[in-house]
Amino acid sequence: MGHSKKAIVLLSGGLDSSTVVKIASSKGYTELFAMTFDYGQRNKFEIKAAERIVRDNKILQHKMVTIDLGSFGGSSLTSDLEVEHGRSLAEIGQGIPSTYVPARNTIFLTYALAWAEVLKINDIFIGANNLDYSGYPDCRPDYFKAFEIMANLATRIGTEENSIRIHTPLINLTKAQIIERGLELGVDYSQTITCYNPNSEGHSCGICDACTLRKEAFKKLGKEDPISYQ
Repeated sequence: MGHSKKAIVLLSGGLDSSTVVKIASSKGYTELFAMTFDYGQRNKFEIKAAERIVRDNKILQHKMVTIDLGSFGGSSLTSDLEVEHGRSLAEIGQGIPSTYVPARNTIFLTYALAWAEVLKINDIFIGANNLDYSGYPDCRPDYFKAFEIMANLATRIGTEENSIRIHTPLINLTKAQIIERGLELGVDYSQTITCYNPNSEGHSCGICDACTLRKEAFKKLGKEDPISYQ
């Protein structure tokens, strides 16, 4: 089968997924569809960021999906559990943090898979990263390989063509390498939000794990982070 020029990108509005939109375009995917989730996360500003990214890129359709992962809890992103903050890079790399949302990538990819079947799309892009978030079990390369196998077993399009592909172009990049690649491709990082715990005005806290990794990466590159911090 020829290479599809259509792709679905899971778009959170964060730094990683915004970079993936540009990477998918650079790989020749000219018809992009974006899927964003309002899943009960405390940071609703990332949804607004996703809408900005869609406006700034050639996205044919933006699908907003609402699901209530907050009804299960189990994560500081969807409950009253405290978000880790003030941790060093070494501390961030230890264990599974409270910001892990149970089965989140599996749920997101399954929704994308259902939409892909309807749109007859073979390629799904996700901005997962295995280096900076190695504590997340659903960000490992083996997980995505397993999901791809499952996707081809579980769908009509997969069974008939064995052609579902899960793309993880950031999986083995550091945060600095991701930003460097994004800047080369023209990503406007001022439109993104990374913070786990922004204030009521949408300004990033600057001290959660996600902010720490982002700030350190821009610093390493000698670049100024274009977003506002509290």
